[in-house]
Amino acid sequence: MWEIIRSLLIVFVGLAVILGMASGLIWLERRLLALWQDRYGPNRVGPFGLLQVLADVIKILMKEDWIPPFADRPVFVMAPAITVATTLMSFAIIVVAPGITVVDLGIGVLFFLAMSSLGVYSLVLGGWSSNDKYSLLGGLRAAAQMLSYELFVGLSLMGVVMLAGSFNVRDIVEAQRHLWFCIPQVVGLCVFFLAGLAETHRLPLDLPEADNELVAGYHSEYSGMKFGLFFLGEYIGITLISALITTFFFGGWLGPWLPGIVWFLVKTMVFVGLFIALRASLPRPRYDQLMSMAWKLMLPLALLNLIVTGGVLLARS
Repeated sequence: MWEIIRSLLIVFVGLAVILGMASGLIWLERRLLALWQDRYGPNRVGPFGLLQVLADVIKILMKEDWIPPFADRPVFVMAPAITVATTLMSFAIIVVAPGITVVDLGIGVLFFLAMSSLGVYSLVLGGWSSNDKYSLLGGLRAAAQMLSYELFVGLSLMGVVMLAGSFNVRDIVEAQRHLWFCIPQVVGLCVFFLAGLAETHRLPLDLPEADNELVAGYHSEYSGMKFGLFFLGEYIGITLISALITTFFFGGWLGPWLPGIVWFLVKTMVFVGLFIALRASLPRPRYDQLMSMAWKLMLPLALLNLIVTGGVLLARS
């Protein structure tokens, strides 16, 4: 009975923290972008503009929940929920600190890959069901981009799995007690980070949205809370990828002096800041350049990393 109560408590507290962080990231991103671009950020609503996010939420909730008459209504309504649901499900396998996890799966890495693969349906269905040419183009771009880079997410993590000897996330963190995997798996880290950037379709790899080309891409026809779900899913995805980089390559909760949960949060927020910095500093590439980078650069690097890691482990044994 106690275990059930404990699991439910972790789930509800985790949901509150994740949704709170996603909301806080909206404010943090605006403030950091303003700092780096030498302009004012939100500074009117509340102290330091902290209540700007609340004002945005109220605005979204007050907007008309309009569904285009030419849209496929059931699919149009369902699409935004998929991205939030799959991203939140992926958080279930993350071990924040010893004993603080929703479920300790022996195949945690595979579960994450499965959930991230399902996330592409949200963008594709949203673009297709809108029955709009800009939305359809955004959905097609999203399908090609996410399916391509999903392959490299899996390949980049195989080196980590080989070094740890397990698909269990807790075992992977414990295997980094003497050496974080960011050192022997530096190539895998770079591939995973770029693939994660493409998976979350953040600038400079936000080709499915590409405002100056496709209006807003796959969510051009969305408004109100449905648009809010796409928006929320993007920021939850940033937090997820940052937490996974921390877990797989930077020792998770491991660190001296401070409690494990503090180390985990500090490391995660560093990578969240890196996501925001890239948005402020890099231009968007052409779509053909993005796909060329995937198959001509990242695929050979991921395969080379896998072969070298396997060779080193075989030589040791």
